Amino acid sequence: MANIISDETIEYVGILAKLELSEEEKEQAKSDMGRMLDYIDKLGELDTADVEPMSHVFPVQNVFREDVVTNGDEREQLLSNAIQEKDGMFVVPRTF
Repeated sequence: MANIISDETIEYVGILAKLELSEEEKEQAKSDMGRMLDYIDKLGELDTADVEPMSHVFPVQNVFREDVVTNGDEREQLLSNAIQEKDGMFVVPRTF
């Protein structure tokens, strides 16, 4: 195991995760974190020179429609339903 996880690191991670770990759990966490870091180091050894960078495994395209106004200005029609109107706006009771 090239990556040595200190007791302070485990304590800090426990505090961040709001966990109270026993000594046995701390030792297990150190072992687990060390194995994870070793695995990441092993992935770093791979030759990726000919691999094109990507953000997703599958091709992703924009699925959103164009933002086009379809109903125009219908202010007068909308305000016809208002109980009270002032300067082209609805008047509503004050809220605090």
